[in-house]
Amino acid sequence: MDEFVPDDLLNEPWVDYSNYTKGQFLDDLERRLKMFMLRCVKVCRSLPNEFDAQHFGRQLLRSSSSAAANFRAVRRSRSQKEYYAKLSISIEELDESLFWLETLSLTEIVPEHRLIELTDEGCQLLKILSKSRKTVSD
Repeated sequence: MDEFVPDDLLNEPWVDYSNYTKGQFLDDLERRLKMFMLRCVKVCRSLPNEFDAQHFGRQLLRSSSSAAANFRAVRRSRSQKEYYAKLSISIEELDESLFWLETLSLTEIVPEHRLIELTDEGCQLLKILSKSRKTVSD
């Protein structure tokens, strides 16, 4: 199960966004969400063929790819309401992805230590997106 060990490219330290422009901030978040999705794909490809593992894996694929795709749509939004709505969908899908990662661990399909870094990245992204949504709504 060495597929769960992230590549150096995908394992990144905490990012300080204080000196980023809005465009740089959004570019980096989009990149990180894509990398999160790709890491989830790697997890799913290495799951056993049992029904439960495959079911949870498919759910993880759907939610992680939806989080990334909807964030991309955030970048093309035509109004503040659309921006907020798409950002909310990204947050919801990212949270669901974290649920499926937890489920894979809780059911002992994947050892918890194999998913810690990926789960941590998802939590960081969720906090950043949630804070961004709060800023937009203020």
